[in-house]
Amino acid sequence: MKKVLIPTKLDKVAANYLTEKGYAVVQDSETDLMALCQANPDAEALIVRSEKITPEIIDLLPQLKAVVRAGAGYNTIDIKYARRRGIDVMNTPGANANAVAEEVFAMMLAASRHLVEADVDTRAGGWNKKKFMGHEITGKTLGIVGLGNIGQLVARHAQGFDMELLAYDPIVSKTRAEELSVSLVSMEELFSRSDYITLHIPENNETRGLINASLLKLARKGMVLVNCARAGIVVEEDLRAAKAENGLVYCNDVYPADVPGPKSIADVAKIMVPHLGANTTEANFTAARRAGEELVEYFEQGITRYVVNKDLPDGLDPIYQHLAYRLATIARAMVGTKDPVSAIRCSYYGSLKPFAKWFTAPITAALSENLGDAQQSPEEANAALKASGVLLDVRDADDRKHYGNSMTIDVETSSGKASLRGTVAEHKLIISRINSFENIYMLPVGNLLVVEYMDRPGVLAKITTCCGDAQINIEDIHAPHDVTGKRSLAILYTDKQVPQNLVEKLKQDVDASLALSLSLPN
Repeated sequence: MKKVLIPTKLDKVAANYLTEKGYAVVQDSETDLMALCQANPDAEALIVRSEKITPEIIDLLPQLKAVVRAGAGYNTIDIKYARRRGIDVMNTPGANANAVAEEVFAMMLAASRHLVEADVDTRAGGWNKKKFMGHEITGKTLGIVGLGNIGQLVARHAQGFDMELLAYDPIVSKTRAEELSVSLVSMEELFSRSDYITLHIPENNETRGLINASLLKLARKGMVLVNCARAGIVVEEDLRAAKAENGLVYCNDVYPADVPGPKSIADVAKIMVPHLGANTTEANFTAARRAGEELVEYFEQGITRYVVNKDLPDGLDPIYQHLAYRLATIARAMVGTKDPVSAIRCSYYGSLKPFAKWFTAPITAALSENLGDAQQSPEEANAALKASGVLLDVRDADDRKHYGNSMTIDVETSSGKASLRGTVAEHKLIISRINSFENIYMLPVGNLLVVEYMDRPGVLAKITTCCGDAQINIEDIHAPHDVTGKRSLAILYTDKQVPQNLVEKLKQDVDASLALSLSLPN
């Protein structure tokens, strides 16, 4: 009989379901987690919510095979250490989405109608109707940052208030946005046009500090910003300045740590609650039920659909996943982020063919963090693309071309396309083709400046001179011609990243069709 440990306040539906299926279940939210694990070393599975599952906790459970997060986010679980120990980590994506979406409207309404302050004042004997004059949200403009499960539900609910809907999501297709009655816009336009803005993006290296002074200064006077996502995506000091300057109204449900005690955001937030987004009876029930069902499917049917830290199959070197990620990153940068991706077309050659599905996650992670990370399962990555309306076309590769173990990744938007082919040589990533430029053989690492232009004398000298004038040292140069011999591609490795204002100047000075600055890790 397998033992399942549930060290959290989770709906009893999970424990009841597992018990009915013949599992031994210990559910205890009162005992210290470490003490509970020490008392149950024979547990083979954990179901958790926000508990931190560290290497120390994992080591206390030598028979542990699976950890299920009853919810979507799993940043509190050390998934890499779990993988090294052969432990699968699963989540229940979407189970809490509606609860969070409804909280957004609860905050918007409470803030607009001053409900919290009015309640306190009235209970104290006051009757200050004039003081609490409010605003209606009907007919206003709502900006949604991130159109994942939660963002899409927010869009659907907002239609009941006849709100104009704007959204920023670099991966969701225009077709999908139209189905939701949403207009896709840039972050700058979203912040300048919206009366209300709600955030639904993960916190990672790309999004940390994303909501800062440069965006907040564009906001309308009295704009309401709702954060039920992650604390780190906003710059607290910039919120404080925006509140003082233009009356920003901030509603907050997320903090650097879910612990009691004073909160630094207290002087900024009009409304602040203790991470209640998923804290509904319905969401708790749904997440618990799905966690129990996933465990039974996992142990009895071998279903690993929701495993977020899957290991790779035998025969696939993980460096090729890094190659897929790097090719997609550069391709996305080449087509720009103004228009959403409409299609991804891939070809895998040589021994990579059987592993095609294992490259989907790193590709989608490179295109948009909203689609998940590179460690998600192929099934999850495919589902994310489908939900966003992005076509994934894995072409039948022709090995008569003798490309060896290589891959081609095309990224398409409504306004353009970028196609790159790459391989691995001496355990290094190599890009062999960019669009019509063949035999490039460049390493996609470090600070890169890429400029495409009509071939003519003097252009390369202008580019290098411009870099020199800006005190940017050039470490290496590739300058191939395309197959027609009429166009050139300057690829410069520099000692520091070329700033965007200089990229724009270069593009204009040499009449370039493409000018791009990248900083890629080594």
